[in-house]
Amino acid sequence: MSAPAQRLSAPQVRVALRASVGHAARSQFAFRASTWTGIVACVLQVILVHLVWTAVYGGRPDVAGVAQVDAVTYAVLGVLTTTLFQPFMFDSLLGRLRTGAIAFDVMRPVSAVPVALARQLGGTIAQLPAAVAALVVGLALGAIALPGSWVSGLACLLSLVLGFAIALIVNFTVGLVGFWTLETGGAFLIYRMLAQFSSGALIPLWFMPDWLTGILTLLPFSAQVFVPLSIYVDRDPGWHTVQAIGLQALWIAILLALAALVWRRAIRRLVIFGG
Repeated sequence: MSAPAQRLSAPQVRVALRASVGHAARSQFAFRASTWTGIVACVLQVILVHLVWTAVYGGRPDVAGVAQVDAVTYAVLGVLTTTLFQPFMFDSLLGRLRTGAIAFDVMRPVSAVPVALARQLGGTIAQLPAAVAALVVGLALGAIALPGSWVSGLACLLSLVLGFAIALIVNFTVGLVGFWTLETGGAFLIYRMLAQFSSGALIPLWFMPDWLTGILTLLPFSAQVFVPLSIYVDRDPGWHTVQAIGLQALWIAILLALAALVWRRAIRRLVIFGG
């Protein structure tokens, strides 16, 4: 039997996690062609989204009670937010499951859970060049307006942090499916489609049927994108803003408990050195 891993101090754990973040970010830049393709794709998305939503309004000041400037701003920021929030880095966890490298993750002094989350964070950081380039283009096109108010801007920043935390936890939990089956491509494809649609990244929940909006608002996906961006364009923040942020915090607590439950069940299926 191998000796138990030495317990690390808090500063050592932080150093290890920063190293995991940095390694995951650098690995995304290993293929320059892929990096430049991602930047160009994100910029083109912003341009096309701006053109499409401007054409949809056709000079009308508002549609369904939503002002054109708010819809265009939301749509462009939705591209940037999705680029950062949904890199779907669970494929790295799947790869480590397939190769058996997850066994070394479990035996290391630092828990495999924060390391996996750190890798997801690194994947998000790697998307920053694409998001920044697209942001510059969006500003140059005049497609991004200022927040509805300074309170909305500050509340949006807090909401974005909570939304990002929700995205990390959900992505990690979905990645744990690989402990039960090594062929998860179909499940991940369904999850990605569901996450992008339900989050309001493709179509704002404002323009969906009331019954569908009611359902999607209660799901954690809308808390990732729709909630922060709707707060950004809100010109009259108030109690409803506090409630929206409170629901995000509640979802974080629920999802953390769910992730911990799934992880405990998943790790029982892992066999190391035959026992």
